Amino acid sequence: MPGGVAIVELGAAALRPSATFDGRRVMVLSKPERPGFWTAVVGIGLAADPKRRHTLSVFAGDGPAREIALALEPKRYAEQRLTVPRRHVDLSPQDLMRYERERIHLADVSSRFTASHEPATLLLASPAEGTRSSSFGLRRIFNGEKRNPHSGMDIAAPAGTPVVAAAAGAVADTGDYFFNGNTVIVDHGQGFLTLYCHLSEIETTVGAIVDAGVQIGRVGATGRVTGAHLHFSVYLNATPVDPALFLAR
Repeated sequence: MPGGVAIVELGAAALRPSATFDGRRVMVLSKPERPGFWTAVVGIGLAADPKRRHTLSVFAGDGPAREIALALEPKRYAEQRLTVPRRHVDLSPQDLMRYERERIHLADVSSRFTASHEPATLLLASPAEGTRSSSFGLRRIFNGEKRNPHSGMDIAAPAGTPVVAAAAGAVADTGDYFFNGNTVIVDHGQGFLTLYCHLSEIETTVGAIVDAGVQIGRVGATGRVTGAHLHFSVYLNATPVDPALFLAR
C-alpha cells in the first residue's frame, strides 16, 4: 500500500542480485536461514497510485532485467489541522530560497545507497521515550492550507529528553533546517536510513559510527513545530515509509 513496504522473494542466486523500483535501487538481503536466497525490501511512496502498474526490476549478472509486478492496495490516512507561525506557511523569498537549497540537499542525503553495508536488523528501537502524538501519512493542513502528508511519526516528550539511534549505522548528515530544525540522519546500509528532527541539541557528528541506543541528540522544538517533540522518519530506496512497521511492539 502507499507508504508501506513490499517484501519480494527473488529466489536463489550465487551472487546478490540488484533491483530497482521507480528508478531507485532497493535493498536486497539474503535470509540467514537460507543463504543464497534473496529478498527485496521495497519502500512504496505515499503518492503511489494503486490503479497504476508498478514493477520491480531485478538484475542478475549480465542478463536482461526481470520484471516483477507489485499489486498495491489503497489506504486512507487521517487528516490533521495545525496552526503555526505564518512564516512557516507563507514563505518569504529568502525563506523560500533557503528551503529550496535544503530540499535538494536533504533529497540527496536520503537517496544515499551504501551497497557495501547492510543493516544488522530491520527491527528498530524506539528513538525516544514518549507518547506517539502524530502518525505517518496524516494529510496535514497548516493554517487552513493543505500541505504534504506527514512523512514520519511524532513522539511527544519534554524538551531535553534523550534521542537515541534506532539502529546501528553511520551518521550521514546533521544540520539546522528551516522546516526540520536541528536534524540527524543515520545511514544503516542498503538504502535504509532514519531521520530525527526538531532536536534542541545535536550530540553527534557526520561520519560517526553509532550503535543502536547511542544518544545522538535531545528532543526540542526547532523548525516548524507547535511544541516539543521528536519527528522520526524511516527511508527505504529514498522513500519515506511508515516507521511503525519497523518498531518493536
